Amino acid sequence: MTRDLALASKAWPFVEAEKLLKRFGDTAPEKGYVLFETGYGPSGLPHLGTFGEVARTTMVMRAFQELSDIPTKLICFSDDMDGLRKVPTNVPNQDVLEAALGKPLTQVPDPFGTHASFGAHNNARLQAFLDQFGFAYDFYSATDCYTSGRFDATLLNIARHYDKVMGVILPTLGEERRQTYSPFLPICPKSGVVLQVPVDILDADTGLIGFTDSDGARQEMLVTGGNAKCQWKVDWAMRWTALDVDYEMAGKDLDESVKLSSRICRILGKTPPEGFIYELFLDEKGEKISKSKGNGLSIEDWLAYASPESLSLYNFQSPRKAKKLYFDVIPKAVDEYFTFREKFHAQELADQYKNPAWHIHGGDVPTETLPISFALLLNLVSVSNAHDKAALWGFVERYVPGADATTYPALDALMGYALKYFEDFVKPTKVYRAPTEQERAGLEGLDARLAALDADETDAEVIMTEVYSAGKDAGFENLRDWFKACYEVLLGQSQGPRMGSFIALYGIDASRTLIAGALAGKLVA
Repeated sequence: MTRDLALASKAWPFVEAEKLLKRFGDTAPEKGYVLFETGYGPSGLPHLGTFGEVARTTMVMRAFQELSDIPTKLICFSDDMDGLRKVPTNVPNQDVLEAALGKPLTQVPDPFGTHASFGAHNNARLQAFLDQFGFAYDFYSATDCYTSGRFDATLLNIARHYDKVMGVILPTLGEERRQTYSPFLPICPKSGVVLQVPVDILDADTGLIGFTDSDGARQEMLVTGGNAKCQWKVDWAMRWTALDVDYEMAGKDLDESVKLSSRICRILGKTPPEGFIYELFLDEKGEKISKSKGNGLSIEDWLAYASPESLSLYNFQSPRKAKKLYFDVIPKAVDEYFTFREKFHAQELADQYKNPAWHIHGGDVPTETLPISFALLLNLVSVSNAHDKAALWGFVERYVPGADATTYPALDALMGYALKYFEDFVKPTKVYRAPTEQERAGLEGLDARLAALDADETDAEVIMTEVYSAGKDAGFENLRDWFKACYEVLLGQSQGPRMGSFIALYGIDASRTLIAGALAGKLVA
């Protein structure tokens, strides 16, 4: 029954998990578990894409766990044997890296001086990054897998199917690249550099290859034991085969790579993993986010202004749709996350499976609710000129007696985000304007109506009725124009909260003072 409800939800993680259910039924694969994989290139620091791929893969794994009793495992694989192609601009001691260009990342000195290699340094950063969000995973190092012999059998399998593998890759390359391409990248015994040179298969059964090294000398070596690594696409297929990976997703930019690696995987005698192609994020101009350009948000950017859960929601929603990822999307994501979270506990199980909160929290959704939204909190910061949480709690405690950081810890965290977001993004863009004659009449009427209420009135609906009436009395046929006027004249912005909720939170007397200031031209000044 539970499985039927989950599948009927059509939530995309369950749709993905169903692929694995059809693949294995109720029988575990020979290794005893279903293996999920995410990959990482440790030439740079973890970023939003890293978070998104691990978060989404975890969602699919958790969905599969809901459908099946077959054990699961998630690995994060670091391609730390890849050659250092260029020196990052954001690290110290760049001359140290310059001297090691081309060498495997685990043979490149650590410019920070804290680890045995640059690869080890970035691997540590990756694991700390993933641990920060509570992801459950096993870490795999390409260097360890290659040098320990874990990949040896599959490398020999590639050598035996060398011509077929070349037949998959060569048609996708330009004429010049075809002359130098090889599925194997030998590590030069003299320079230690990962060589991009053609190789000859001298003995497929032993994995003996011949090639010309960086000095022009002829060399022979075995592809096993960490002497060589595989070229990208072949390496992906090799990894899938050697580790028996059952599921891995990838960005749309790797769609063709997935297809080619899947063909090679079949050549090697394995069924490629199930997968999912997700769209890439765009910046506010609709352009693809690039680490080298520095456009779009970083993981640090998002987490400075909002929680990891709100970022998980943004990754959960419409993963096959290209979405803009910039600072303006953060407040909406925060409020949507809490809305889904609060709805969850009143829903039937079938609807809970559709709720993003189930997938963000793996079914264990927190029960704490918020008395006010993040958007309303931002407006409170804006109008009150509060500079710390204590000032904000003063307003909230009057609105919700007994409310404090202990009773509402999530709201306390949101206050910190709101203060910083307002200071960096809202405050610089605020522009107040003077009211028109009609708007002045509406504001004067609203002030009179508020004066007739009890100063301690906090019922947002009662106050909202007075806001509506003031707009109607002033002759606003379209009340949207009236609310827009309230936002622009009183809050200095084109959009805003429900005025009834805002006034209830800010207080009757304080709101009347705000209106008086606007009518006197003080806000514009």
